[in-house]
Amino acid sequence: MGLFERYLSLWVALCIAVGVVLGNVIPGTFAFIAGLEFAHVNLVVAVLIWIMIYPMMVQVDFASIKDVGKRPKGLILTLVVNWLIKPFSMAALGWLFFKGFFADWVDPQSANEYIAGMILLGVAPCTAMVFIWSQLTKGDPNYTLVQVSVNDIIMVFAFAPITAFLLGVSDIHVPWGTLLLSVALYVVLPLIVGAITRYKLEAHVGENGGGDADGDGQRLSDFVHRLKPWSIVGLLATVVLLFGFQAETIISQPQTIVLIAIPLLIQTYGIFVLAYGAAKFMKLPHNIAGPASLIGTSNFFELAVAVAISLFGLHSGAALATVVGVLVEVPVMLSLVAIVNRTQNWFVVSGDPKVQGNVSSMSQPCGLSGTAVDLKRFLARLTLPKLGT
Repeated sequence: MGLFERYLSLWVALCIAVGVVLGNVIPGTFAFIAGLEFAHVNLVVAVLIWIMIYPMMVQVDFASIKDVGKRPKGLILTLVVNWLIKPFSMAALGWLFFKGFFADWVDPQSANEYIAGMILLGVAPCTAMVFIWSQLTKGDPNYTLVQVSVNDIIMVFAFAPITAFLLGVSDIHVPWGTLLLSVALYVVLPLIVGAITRYKLEAHVGENGGGDADGDGQRLSDFVHRLKPWSIVGLLATVVLLFGFQAETIISQPQTIVLIAIPLLIQTYGIFVLAYGAAKFMKLPHNIAGPASLIGTSNFFELAVAVAISLFGLHSGAALATVVGVLVEVPVMLSLVAIVNRTQNWFVVSGDPKVQGNVSSMSQPCGLSGTAVDLKRFLARLTLPKLGT
């Protein structure tokens, strides 16, 4: 885990401070940037989000999908949590707190926008930081790639209808055209471009290196490392812009950040307890249970931020809620990583001779090129930008 990932909360906090200061000092500049829109999509933010998303999409290996049925338990757990529980529990907490507990402190329109931002976070399962959580908990990297690939395919088809349903139940107007455009712009197209890039990189190795798997992984790793500085710039610049747009609101209502953070914290810890407990009940090995639980807990905040801006605007409470999710997520997820590592004895581990045969099969690649050792070496060398979740 690199310096940037390790202290992500600090960098984000600094960018929040910079954004708030600049938003009050040079509001005209932020107003000009806010006006650069096409079809309700802010062009500047769209470019920055693509810079963040593209590197992680390059790493999605769709070839791994064909072997998904060989070890289904961990994947089933992640999918159930991500798509049948997490979006609805996030919406429920939003309603409970902003329509109930916090109703006297937040006006109805802002409450709806905060709920909308929480819903967008809940419906966007983590993609990029999955690799970091898996590495920190000594997870099976092959299985992690399978989970990411399956999740991203489901997200293409499920994100828009689930989002629309939950927003509709919350009495929030759903602009279907903008929502579908956002899914195409921030999910479908990056996946396609990432897949083409990966294919070109692998094809180049096959033509010039005799199909050597180690060279394949090295080329992908080098490519992602070259993109890393730009991804960091994209993330931090987006945070500065969002908080610059929200500067006046934040200065006049600082308690808003705290109010949004409370249900997000409850959601994150609650989902983890549910997923980790289910993993133990299902008797998953530790190198599957840990990452599966953390994947279900974390969020794809880049997508949530982009869609919130497209649907509700740069100055909206929904956009603010998604960025608060960034600030909350990283320190909380690191605390959960510590819990996973300290409870390894609760689960089957690789060194247990009683399950050696089972573990052996788990260590085999799931339709990925190269050996598990090669892929572990590749992922161990890889440090992704921020990257949600």
